[in-house]
Amino acid sequence: MKKPTKSFEIALSAIACAVAALSLTLASYVDFMLPTGYIFAVFALMVPLAKDFIWGDVLALIGAVLLASLFSLFGLFTVLLPFLIFFGWHPLINYLQLRFTKHKLLHGLWFLGKAAWFDGALLLIWFTLGKLLGMTEATWYPFVSRYLYLIVFVGGTVVFAAYDFLIFLCQRSVNRGVARIRR
Repeated sequence: MKKPTKSFEIALSAIACAVAALSLTLASYVDFMLPTGYIFAVFALMVPLAKDFIWGDVLALIGAVLLASLFSLFGLFTVLLPFLIFFGWHPLINYLQLRFTKHKLLHGLWFLGKAAWFDGALLLIWFTLGKLLGMTEATWYPFVSRYLYLIVFVGGTVVFAAYDFLIFLCQRSVNRGVARIRR
């Protein structure tokens, strides 16, 4: 099989960047579309990884966040922060895990590291965006305020385990779809 050219990598990454930026922009303007916009953006960023274009994926991620922030007039930082901290980088980390890890024990360590990263991102988002949006401990439910760390570390890790497994399956299906492109 012929090695893909740089122009093919640029074109594929530019398409991924455009779809991700459009999804994030749509998510920033329509509130109930936030999860769907994140999912479409994550799927778009999986496309360069299907052809082993690591730098194309990184540039597509950075370009998508910059374009989405420009299209939303820099006003919706609250929508783009979780994507920039965790969701945009997660497909790349999964790709690196699959590519460079051979032992089962190391996959468990990868999972623990990614789960800690997810839980830390949840806490960072809670403390930064919570202050911006007026969600202090006094205004939120006393149960959430009292058991915040337990909720994040137990509930967040369980939710992340399901999310991580599903993202691996989605990457596999994206790989099959992009494999049909002959370049």
